[in-house]
Amino acid sequence: MLVDDQAIVRAGVARILAPEDGFEVVAECADGDEAVAAVSETSPDVVLMDVRMPRVNGLEATRRLGELADPPPVLVLTTFDEDEVLWGAIEAGVRGFVLKDARADDLIAAARAVAGGGAWFDPAVTPRVLSAYRRSVAPGQRERERLEQVTEREYAVLRLMARGATNSEIAGSLYVSEATVKSHVGSIFAKLGVRDRAAAIVFAFDHGVVTAGGD
Repeated sequence: MLVDDQAIVRAGVARILAPEDGFEVVAECADGDEAVAAVSETSPDVVLMDVRMPRVNGLEATRRLGELADPPPVLVLTTFDEDEVLWGAIEAGVRGFVLKDARADDLIAAARAVAGGGAWFDPAVTPRVLSAYRRSVAPGQRERERLEQVTEREYAVLRLMARGATNSEIAGSLYVSEATVKSHVGSIFAKLGVRDRAAAIVFAFDHGVVTAGGD
């Protein structure tokens, strides 16, 4: 589902996320206030959400979607003019960020990752996300000692998660079941003191588990 107040942007994204690449646009919304009803009617696998819209912005719309019984993952597609928007998006529960000037291949990869249960951070956005994270998160949550509680296998899961891998892809890479991966992910959240996948990935970047543009 595409949520953006600019029809030309929606048309461009719909052309990129085409059937030949395995996508179907099931709904388009021009404002965040339309998103909840549209999701209930169409049950999309992923919502591409603009941030700045005239009535209900993308962050508030994401929060409202998060209150649904089975909320879809949200991928923010925006220009991110303000750093505060980045952390606000994480707090709202988005699964990823992609810039509107991203390459078509990156947009496709981001949509697939988020729809598949993973997360995606545009490399151009990552430093700003980390900056907002450092300013906004309590010092105790940033303590590196939290990583000492993470086992070697959980650390491997966290690295793959931070690179956008879905639970299924992590399971295949580590030769374990998807149920085992889900168990590891839950344990990682508890040990790092984070509530979701996006926050865990930010933590991983902030503490050197992975680096922007690195392995």
